[in-house]
Amino acid sequence: MGVGEDFKLFCENLTVNNRSDISDRYETITQRLNTDFWLSNSKTNHSLYVGSYGRGTARRGFSDLDMIFILPYSLYERYSKYAYNGQSALLQVVKNSIKNRYSATDVSGDGQVVVVSFSDSMRFEVVPAFENTDYSFTYPDSNAGGEWKITNPRPEIESININNIFTKGNLVNLCRMTRVWKTYWNVPMGGLLIDTLACKFLTNWSYKEKSYVYYDWMVRDFFKYLANQNPQQEYWLAVGSNQFIWRKGLFEYKAKVCLNLSLEAIEYESKQMIWSANKKWREIYGTTFPA
Repeated sequence: MGVGEDFKLFCENLTVNNRSDISDRYETITQRLNTDFWLSNSKTNHSLYVGSYGRGTARRGFSDLDMIFILPYSLYERYSKYAYNGQSALLQVVKNSIKNRYSATDVSGDGQVVVVSFSDSMRFEVVPAFENTDYSFTYPDSNAGGEWKITNPRPEIESININNIFTKGNLVNLCRMTRVWKTYWNVPMGGLLIDTLACKFLTNWSYKEKSYVYYDWMVRDFFKYLANQNPQQEYWLAVGSNQFIWRKGLFEYKAKVCLNLSLEAIEYESKQMIWSANKKWREIYGTTFPA
C-alpha cells in the first residue's frame, strides 16, 4: 500500500467501535438521575457528553468517558448554604443515586466527579452541574474544603465540529493520531490541549482539506508546530471557550524527536521504500500503524 492507504487504514482503526455500549450506559445513568432529581423517566434529558468523546476526538480503546448531568438549580441553593463542603455532600447524593442502579459496580466520588468503574475498564466520570444563563455550567469541587467552579464545554464541542467540517474530517483524525502518540510516548498532554493545538495548527495549514496522501506532511508539520511551542508557556486558551488549559509537563522534546522520525519516514517514501517508511511511522505510533 502507499502512504495514503496506510494512513487511511490507521485512522479507520482509531474510530470508536463500542458506541452502542457507551450509549446504553449513558442512558441508564441519565435515566436513574432523572428519576431521582427530575421525577422523569427520560434517558437523554439533562445529560451531555463532554470531554474527548463529546468533541468526537476520542480514539478506539479510550477508557474514560465524561458526561455532565444538569441538576435542578434548587439543589445549588441548598448545598451552597452548607457551612462546610456542601460540594462533597452533593457529590455523595449523586453517587448514592447511581449506586442504586449499579449496586454491584464500583461507584465512587473523586473530588469533582462521580466515577462509575465498569468491569471492562470503561469509566464514566459524571459531573453533576447547574446550567448558567450563558450555557456554561457550575459544578462542585470538594477538594480543600469545597468550592464551586465553572466549565464551558459546549463552545469547545461546537468549534471542533465546525473546524472538522472545514478541514474535511482531517482535524478529528489528527487529534486521534496524536492521542496514539501521546500514549505510546507517554507525553504529558491532556486531550483538550491536543485538540486545541491540533485545531489551531490545522486551520492554518496550507493542505488542510487534502486527502490521506498528505497525512505524512500533516504529521511532520504538526510535530514541528508542537516542537516549536514555548517550553516556558504555562497555559493555553481552549478552542471555543478560551478556558485555561494548564501545562502538565514538557512535550516539546518528544515532538522534536518524532519530527525527525517523520522526516526519515518521508525520505524513505520518496525512495519507494514503503516498508522502511512504515517502520519509522511505527516508531512514532506503535503497532497501531500498519506494517
